[in-house]
Amino acid sequence: MKVARNILTIILLFATTIIKADTNDYEIIVYGATPSGIAAAVAAAREGKKVVIIEPLNIVGGMMSGGLSFSDSNQTARESLGGIFEEIHLRIEKIYKNKGIKLPYDVSVKDNRKWMYEPHVAEQVFLDMLREEGVSYILNETIKSAKKKDSKIESIKMYSGRKFTAKVFIDASYEGDLLDAAGVSYVVGREARSEFNESLGGARYPKDKVNLKATDSKGKLLPFMNSKNLSPEGSGDKRIMTYSYRLCLSSDPENQVPFTKPVNYNPEDFKIFKDYYKANPTVRTPIDFYPLPNKKFDGNNGISLQLSSGLVGENYKYPEAKPKERQKIWDAHRNFTEGLLYFLQTDKSLPEAIQKQMATLGYAKDEFANSNHFPPVLYVREGRRMKGAYFLTQKDILETVEKNDPIGISSFPIDSHDCQRIATADGGFINEGTIFPAHVKGRYIGQPHQIPYRAITPKIDECTNLLVPVSLSASHVAFSSIRVEPTWIVLGQSAGIAASMAIEENKAVQSLDYSNLAKRLKAQKQVLELPTLPKQ
Repeated sequence: MKVARNILTIILLFATTIIKADTNDYEIIVYGATPSGIAAAVAAAREGKKVVIIEPLNIVGGMMSGGLSFSDSNQTARESLGGIFEEIHLRIEKIYKNKGIKLPYDVSVKDNRKWMYEPHVAEQVFLDMLREEGVSYILNETIKSAKKKDSKIESIKMYSGRKFTAKVFIDASYEGDLLDAAGVSYVVGREARSEFNESLGGARYPKDKVNLKATDSKGKLLPFMNSKNLSPEGSGDKRIMTYSYRLCLSSDPENQVPFTKPVNYNPEDFKIFKDYYKANPTVRTPIDFYPLPNKKFDGNNGISLQLSSGLVGENYKYPEAKPKERQKIWDAHRNFTEGLLYFLQTDKSLPEAIQKQMATLGYAKDEFANSNHFPPVLYVREGRRMKGAYFLTQKDILETVEKNDPIGISSFPIDSHDCQRIATADGGFINEGTIFPAHVKGRYIGQPHQIPYRAITPKIDECTNLLVPVSLSASHVAFSSIRVEPTWIVLGQSAGIAASMAIEENKAVQSLDYSNLAKRLKAQKQVLELPTLPKQ
């Protein structure tokens, strides 16, 4: 089945400019129409700047428009999420209120209920905000290179051949493609535990071993196994946490598209799932389902599950891959996901409870029409991570939580999905790399900590007009706390304001006066102070 968002096709298409198609010259270019990118663009436009967002896919809103339908703020200190983050959710709430739909939460109440929404509603909000602020956005354009003079980016070039110029650039992509094109230092993978003295660093084995044969009669790994070699505890490597799709499924027969049998589907590919559920017939369906309005569900990879909807271990090359190789990785994840859904709904070897649950579900007919109702965005939980002016580590997340140049508060727990699945020498398999979220005493949140402005700026000798609010400067462990849309939206908004100041003052982004930046951030309702926690 052809996919509307096929990357190889997209990068060869002439870009679709939705607003202001008369120029390629802007004051600020934001690369990546992620929620963070939209927050950056809107914030800069509100500072009076001429802004464009350039996006390689054909959708605005990244994961929030692409299936991640409660934005993970349920495990954060919501009183610390002001500005554009709160505005987005107030707008979502208003849309449902105008439709006469009562949501099971109130945005004005900063508790830990899930603030859910349908993907198309999030996309509508993002489009409304861009249009209201007069922000140009250009879809279906993928960056190929950047031209620099000394330490400044002058222009960027797309695979289509189109070039864009600006005074300041913001890389809001999940992958960190612009920072790479600009020659900024970065890292991919996991640091060894010893590198920054991180107790959660490197390879780790918090999950129990599963006593099921993970090789065939010839000793070959079964599908969805990655290795026969146990990584030494605490060792570093190029591995990253699993990617998956956030599914939008419907239980309403009038709003369903059925799961279909994928091309080249082989039920024996799912032998490990069959064996697992035969041995564990009371274990629940291998997907986390979160209820959404209008009889829909957000389907997510389950961090606590032994087998789930994430294609573990098949994404290591993705962050640094060119479009052709990335497309193969997208396709592998899609083929696995479509096959898993069809398997769970049709294979008679599965427990009856799973078959019954899956029989009630199909793709939501009123979502993702341009991609045959399958999510148009792969959940890239971790890509490149910049080695910037300040490098965040576990200590910054859990101990030294105050900074002298904060641009926002992060409070999601350190949370990494599996990084690999290993067939053990004594039989069975074990999932490796999981970091389970740990909450502060008395609240269902992670340890709040301030994100310093320096963590989104490159080293000054590498680039002076680039800000990186998504693939920011952090270790794998620290990034595993920061890597959620609420935090990225906050950082994106702060990046947009900082970029505006850099233009007004004709300064390197590293040379801004922080006290003035803080005043501008607060004027756009950013929260910079740590919340008060219950006494421990």
